[in-house]
Amino acid sequence: MSSRVFKLVTRLASSKAGSVEYPFSKNALLPVPLAVPPDRADALRKGKGLMYFLQQNLPEPKKRQWLQTLFSRQHPQRLLPGSVLTVTLEHAPGIFSGVLLSVRRRGPDTSFVVRNVVQRTGVEMQFFVNSPHLKDIRVIQRAGGGPGKEGRRQRRAKLFFLRDSPSKMSAISAGLKG
Repeated sequence: MSSRVFKLVTRLASSKAGSVEYPFSKNALLPVPLAVPPDRADALRKGKGLMYFLQQNLPEPKKRQWLQTLFSRQHPQRLLPGSVLTVTLEHAPGIFSGVLLSVRRRGPDTSFVVRNVVQRTGVEMQFFVNSPHLKDIRVIQRAGGGPGKEGRRQRRAKLFFLRDSPSKMSAISAGLKG
């Protein structure tokens, strides 16, 4: 029995390039194993450089590019707290726009919090960059994007004080001086 299943899985793996059908269910797809360079295989089995290898290969290319640009500490195009974002999701709510309150940089577990006021109620959502539900991140207005006082960036890494002052948050999202 197990040799039949193994043969079926290997045959399916060679027939489809992107993924493999699970033999017991039509809905489940198995990802194709990562390509490991032969000179690194032995070191990876021992755990040498494993986390670096996984961080470079597990996220899909679009999300890896977001991690290297938007959520980097020093990239010129990085997102700063106070930026206005629109996040597109696969499920409801489909689109969520708001002010970026914080970025939590933890490698593949990087997340960010966006806040908006919907029908006079403050709504915050935390998004994980590598989540399969996250489709797109668009920057509507960058913090620190213009010259002079209009483009002044926020002087805090976490803008949680905006929870208590909705007038400042609406001023930031409107692009006015708060």
